[in-house]
Amino acid sequence: MGTSGLARNCRLLVIAVAIAALLIAVHSVISRLSGPAVYDAGESEISVAPGERFEIRVADDPGDGYRWIVAAPRPDPAVLKAVGSHLDRDEPPPSGTGGSRYLDFAAVGEGRTDLRLLHCRRCAEGAADEDGARSLNFRVTVG
Repeated sequence: MGTSGLARNCRLLVIAVAIAALLIAVHSVISRLSGPAVYDAGESEISVAPGERFEIRVADDPGDGYRWIVAAPRPDPAVLKAVGSHLDRDEPPPSGTGGSRYLDFAAVGEGRTDLRLLHCRRCAEGAADEDGARSLNFRVTVG
């Protein structure tokens, strides 16, 4: 095998790497476009299909000592369940300070339930009455 065979193998390797990079880029774009629906704090009505996931985006600054919780009364577990949360410090939230917290939910089965989120420090009994606490209320319809 001479230098022409080596050059041909290098070209094939470069083509294979380029195709792999293109496939990774396409997968990344499709994943972002087909990700869960995102609702903002100002939206109070959420409609999703059974099995669908969605996120609620709220302004959050972990340094202020407050955190977001699903508050009582809890949503009907046959309709909706909380599946986690994540913070995106790079994305400016609707209020323009801190970062954006995404609270993740999964629609379990058909029905309608209320979802109450509470931004609190102690987050114990009576947390809704503590100074600086605030709540968000949503009506979630799965069907």
